[in-house]
Amino acid sequence: MNAAFRTPDGDPLALLAALFAGEGAAEYFGEEVTQAGHMLQAGALAEAAGAPDHLVAAALLHDIGHFHGTVTGRDLMEEGLDNRHSHTGADWLARWFGPEVTEPVRLHVAAKRYLCTAEPGYLGLLSEASVHTLRVQGGPMTPRQARAFEALPGAADAVAVRRWDERAKDPLGVTPDFAHFRPLLAGLLLARD
Repeated sequence: MNAAFRTPDGDPLALLAALFAGEGAAEYFGEEVTQAGHMLQAGALAEAAGAPDHLVAAALLHDIGHFHGTVTGRDLMEEGLDNRHSHTGADWLARWFGPEVTEPVRLHVAAKRYLCTAEPGYLGLLSEASVHTLRVQGGPMTPRQARAFEALPGAADAVAVRRWDERAKDPLGVTPDFAHFRPLLAGLLLARD
């Protein structure tokens, strides 16, 4: 196993907690919140909306692929390239969580592109940084791409995660810390051999 994927004491939740406390303190692509602050806000918004546990987890973990030191290697977004953080993060999380958590993570960027096509005015709701990343990620979907996205299993969950994602950028937002979400995440961990 790659050293970057080893978990403290074999505990994936300890690794996630360490990522939120360490790399999560980094700036979040021109937003006024840290990466961890953004993800904690998204998880808290999902929880406040009464979302099922798997969607709270997906909202909380949706940008784990941006943690380039551990998960993705290097930060391509700063170079103006798509780092495919949604796919990388989903693949990385799949070692511990099932598709009900990982697929909304995988599809949350596609959901942004979809909403920009499906809902007039959605583009106007995006932050400046999110508009920039939209361009890097392929821009709004074509109508044909949007129809194909709608047919994907998990598309509706990804749209829900995407809506919390965009709202989770409040520099004054108060959220619980990662420890608050640990019991919920523990309940979603895959059985290990």
